[in-house]
Amino acid sequence: MKTYFAKQLFDGQQMHHNMHMQIDQGRIVNIIAASQSTLQAQIQLDGLVTAGFIDLQVNGGGGVLFNYEPSSETLNKMVQGHHQYGTTAMLPTLITDSSDKMKLAADAVSRAIAQSIEGIVGVHFEGPHLSLAKNGIHPSNQVRPVSDVDLATITRKDLGKVLITIAPENMPPDVIRDLVSQGLVVSLGHSGADIDTVLGAIDAGAHCFTHLYNAMSGLSARTPGMIGAALTDSRVSAGIIADMHHVHPLNLRLAYQCLGPQRLMLVTDAMAHVGSDMQTLPWLDSTITRIGGKLTLEDGSLAGSCLDMASGVKNMYQSLIQAPEHGSLQADKSPHQVLMDVLNMASKTPASLMGLSDRGCLKDGYHADFILLDENFETQACWIGGKQVAGITLTRL
Repeated sequence: MKTYFAKQLFDGQQMHHNMHMQIDQGRIVNIIAASQSTLQAQIQLDGLVTAGFIDLQVNGGGGVLFNYEPSSETLNKMVQGHHQYGTTAMLPTLITDSSDKMKLAADAVSRAIAQSIEGIVGVHFEGPHLSLAKNGIHPSNQVRPVSDVDLATITRKDLGKVLITIAPENMPPDVIRDLVSQGLVVSLGHSGADIDTVLGAIDAGAHCFTHLYNAMSGLSARTPGMIGAALTDSRVSAGIIADMHHVHPLNLRLAYQCLGPQRLMLVTDAMAHVGSDMQTLPWLDSTITRIGGKLTLEDGSLAGSCLDMASGVKNMYQSLIQAPEHGSLQADKSPHQVLMDVLNMASKTPASLMGLSDRGCLKDGYHADFILLDENFETQACWIGGKQVAGITLTRL
């Protein structure tokens, strides 16, 4: 059993100061004001303690890409690459690939869960049932309609939490309904669907959008498209990439105003570059190159991101509070409240979407997955199940 003294702690609802947090057997046992506590703290946490980040779209990290070698070794490198930026749970994401590669990815995730690899809670199949018109970097020769072979893979019961991104024009509503009934979260993306097709998929149980604004039918006066549905339908959530390249800051603000922190989630769409010094990565017949904070193919198009979750939190927060020329964000929202919202968008909200009922907040009985941030949103330390997996040496009391 270990007790921490936290100068500042956000539990998912309130910001607290000078708190004791007791951890035992990987779980939070008690969080109480130090002034009311009889506990003896062993370690002091100078900074902001908050729930660990949960990233639902992670293609790679630590110098490796899940598609290239879907194995336990790859997953270990990915989680280690992201731990240093505060990610305590992730869905490794397989970009559209062959049925055989999907099976290998499923096997790797199943083994990781069985072996309790820290931070792997399921899998995200981004494709292959997408739209050729909006496939982005997804290989067009692997984009395909639904098949029994692929359905058998994605509905396996040994994969933890499963998220699948589909284009609603490429998957019938009855199939969506069946997947949802089996516990999968169906997300809409890489689609040029019209509004009626999108709403039909939502009616069937799809209730998320993948990387909002990107690779989806746009919003215009008479054709609301995917974006119109995502911003107005109260039944749905959406992931968003706040790397300042995929989405304009004003559109980050618009998404926040329309969906709120309960339904808008931060994701990275990270490639192998995160957590490594990698600059180039071969992809199909091109190369993904890192220039500053941006990943592009040789033709200049975006190719995933080199964003980490801590940077996504910082970018989102700054986008929401630093635009006085465009008027106030919300009259009843102080920067302090916006910060709490953004932290939840990186933890509580994705946990809720995926049914991770004991993660995403700091509460008694929850997984002891937490991080320590400094005033610049840099991750100072990261814990999973009460075990420090990254960060600085801490002050012992």
